[in-house]
Amino acid sequence: MPTPPRLEILSITRHFDGRDVVAGVSLTVAPGQVTCLLGPSGCGKSTTLRIVAGVDRQTTGRILVDGRVVADETRHMPPERRGIGLMFQDFALFPHLSVGENVAFGLHGGLRANRARVVELLARVDLGSFVEAYPHQLSGGEQQRVALVRALAPRPSIMLMDEPFSGLDNRLRDDIRDRTLSLLKEENTAVLLVTHEPDEAMRMADEIALMRAGRIVQQGAPYSIYNNPVDRAAAGFFSDINIVKGFSRGALTDTPFGRFLTPGHPDGAAVEIVIRPQHLRIDFDRQGRGPLATPSDGVAARGIVERARFMGRESLIEFRMEHDGTILKATVPAVFLPKRGTALWLTLRRDRCHVFPAGCQG
Repeated sequence: MPTPPRLEILSITRHFDGRDVVAGVSLTVAPGQVTCLLGPSGCGKSTTLRIVAGVDRQTTGRILVDGRVVADETRHMPPERRGIGLMFQDFALFPHLSVGENVAFGLHGGLRANRARVVELLARVDLGSFVEAYPHQLSGGEQQRVALVRALAPRPSIMLMDEPFSGLDNRLRDDIRDRTLSLLKEENTAVLLVTHEPDEAMRMADEIALMRAGRIVQQGAPYSIYNNPVDRAAAGFFSDINIVKGFSRGALTDTPFGRFLTPGHPDGAAVEIVIRPQHLRIDFDRQGRGPLATPSDGVAARGIVERARFMGRESLIEFRMEHDGTILKATVPAVFLPKRGTALWLTLRRDRCHVFPAGCQG
């Protein structure tokens, strides 16, 4: 039998200042699952989190924890009774309490049991020797780990996390995220994580709910959302994109890169063929001999190098296309830095292209 959801959010809305900040959001999170609310600033994801926590109230809809209604139009269970842990950007450690006292703050058992829980959790994040230390003696990453185990100490069934790693530098952030994810999985905690960073969502989430203007516009596993975006804006939220424009006629669209299938678009409709830079191929074999057709890549079109930059793991090359002057970007593993003005032939990986109505950005 499938695992029942630990958290259920059912069609919640939040009406504020004449508009719906949250508009019909529904989600379920199972034990041990990490679900990420991903979207730009102001899309309603943090408001959704605050409603689940109980520090804000929805206008309509219901929230259930382990099948128990904790909030609807008439009921509002206070945050401390929901069995939910909270972790935000500000670690909010008590400066006058030691690390051990900070972690034990929300525990209600006996002193011996509480002490054992504190020691166990601190050891699991490699802070076992810091029980008697104070927050000001810790680095930012160490403070973040203390905040995490403090939130986990009471064994909450659900953990809500609002941009918890944004204050850390990139190198430290990856390590802390991995440690955090490992500990949350060990505790079998249902996690609802809010972030505006696609890389963070892809790294941590079992499921991503992409939000825009108060609504969830797409939901699914990271692989699915990345490779099957619902619209151009969804594709562009995860990475740079290239756009090749054309008009659909008879479910086909002619482009300088060959003819593309565009079913579902009426004759004469403007369409946009979207492809990520890593799937725009530089045809080194042709070396300027002409646009030969291949089944997978269609027809080659010529571009002139505008700029090439080494990005560490790959090189990014910008081309001005000869056929219409548009700029397209391609990435190549390792070092490839052709001079400005170099002419190269480019093809599109057809299996990685997405077709949307022109101007359709959600």
